[in-house]
Amino acid sequence: MLTAGPRNVWRLRIVLDAKYPGIIARAKGAIAEVAVRSTGEAPRAGAVELYSNWKHWICAFPQHGFGRKHLRQIALAGWQSELVAAYPEEILTGLIHSDGCRFINTVKTYSYPTCAFSNRSPDIRSLFIDACSRIGVATRENSRYDVYVARRDSVALLDRFIGPKA
Repeated sequence: MLTAGPRNVWRLRIVLDAKYPGIIARAKGAIAEVAVRSTGEAPRAGAVELYSNWKHWICAFPQHGFGRKHLRQIALAGWQSELVAAYPEEILTGLIHSDGCRFINTVKTYSYPTCAFSNRSPDIRSLFIDACSRIGVATRENSRYDVYVARRDSVALLDRFIGPKA
């Protein structure tokens, strides 16, 4: 989330589950790489809020706007589309870590690993599906908000670079 502060300085705020120190460290590293500044931490009940103040956060996230993201259009800027196309594994990792999971699906007599991604925004679900398509991961929309990756080879491909949440 971005919040406006005095003198046109924006604060990026990311709340992460405290159970996953690896994801927290990766987010801190990404903030430092993009903004070239330190990241603050504020403890929350069962979570950690990372924050960083910078005038240019609004440039990095032109999609920022008022209201719920699933009720407004989320469209990537040209430079963002180029980055997503060049680094589909990174966008998929971030999407799965934020709004996805991996679980063992059991149907009557057999079990198989499945990855699920759930988001109410059709634009964000499309980003997930497009990134999967770029690297050859088969997806299917399981319900109104859920996209599943259930084919064995596709789950194995995601496992190669996403791995377990840590």
